[in-house]
Amino acid sequence: MAVTLIPPTLPEHEEAACPSDNGGNGNGGGNFEEPDRWPNENPEPDPERYATPLSAYKTAALFAMFSIMSLFATLTRFLAWRWVHSRDWVPIKLPHILFLNTAVLLSSSVTFELARHSISRDAINRCVRWLAITLMLGVCFVSGQVLAWREVVARGLFVASNPGSFFFYFFTAAHGLHLVGGFLALTYVIVFAKTLSKRGRQKTAVSAVAFYWHFMDALWIYLLALLFFTIQR
Repeated sequence: MAVTLIPPTLPEHEEAACPSDNGGNGNGGGNFEEPDRWPNENPEPDPERYATPLSAYKTAALFAMFSIMSLFATLTRFLAWRWVHSRDWVPIKLPHILFLNTAVLLSSSVTFELARHSISRDAINRCVRWLAITLMLGVCFVSGQVLAWREVVARGLFVASNPGSFFFYFFTAAHGLHLVGGFLALTYVIVFAKTLSKRGRQKTAVSAVAFYWHFMDALWIYLLALLFFTIQR
């Protein structure tokens, strides 16, 4: 005789156990709302990922300085050759304001270093003030160079008067033109100081411009000594 087995049924007061698999909408199968991504995940692209690296600022400054050094090295060789072989070389007494301009330019390097020190102490406003003073000193230097040119013109010496006057105007004008490039970079750092600070780039930008600025100071001292021993002698 065949026996039919009837599967046991659960009592009415007992409920079926919840499956242990991940059948729910939460982690581990729980019925709770779970975010679509973890907190450390960022599905949006990082805007700084493809930005210019911070080292590019210093690389650009170094490239500019090496280019300027090459230019003035070539001009120095030409000046030395012209000075030795020229028969119409006329000595020119350098205007005294050039030495005052040198002191002004060296003072601007000091204020630039004070600005860099302010960045290390997270004093943005103080840094901007020192940078503004540096810019004003640079403008005073260029203004003093214009006064020096006017003094030489008052003596009746122009660009084509003699080789000495030509090199005097050319060297001072070339240095002033490259210093104006530093003005533009410094103005950019001052105007966008808060933006650069939020991106963590203010220190690098100021350091790169300061590096270029100090280089122009050293270049001017070299040019002044060169003019003193060739043109004035």
